[in-house]
Amino acid sequence: QLQVVESGGGLVQSGGFLTLSCTVSGLSSDYFAIAWFRQVPGKKREGVGCYSNTRSGGSTNYNGAWEDRAAVSSPILNMVNLQLPGLTPEDTGIYYCAAQELLSGRCVVFPQDYTAWGQGIQVTVSS
Repeated sequence: QLQVVESGGGLVQSGGFLTLSCTVSGLSSDYFAIAWFRQVPGKKREGVGCYSNTRSGGSTNYNGAWEDRAAVSSPILNMVNLQLPGLTPEDTGIYYCAAQELLSGRCVVFPQDYTAWGQGIQVTVSS
């Protein structure tokens, strides 16, 4: 059973920078997809970006709305970071990490493709 833990959220001023980290345990192999999502009150959970490590190697994928303002990376196996530079108050929300075993292909940023979720972490950007 996969376990997902997020860290690194908090309060930051507009224009600031945050790095969120996601650590996944319980994977049966080195092949996985780990994705970041953001949710604000009254709206659906939206994908931000993801990282996959499969038999073909490592790759990233993004929601087009986030591609120019977020970056995902995997500094060590089973951990994926989400870098958020130049934050604005509109980036406020709860950020969730999700994971799935993935032997081949490329990760996607659709919530329905993930079965293991973290509890979420609050990011608040003040103006």
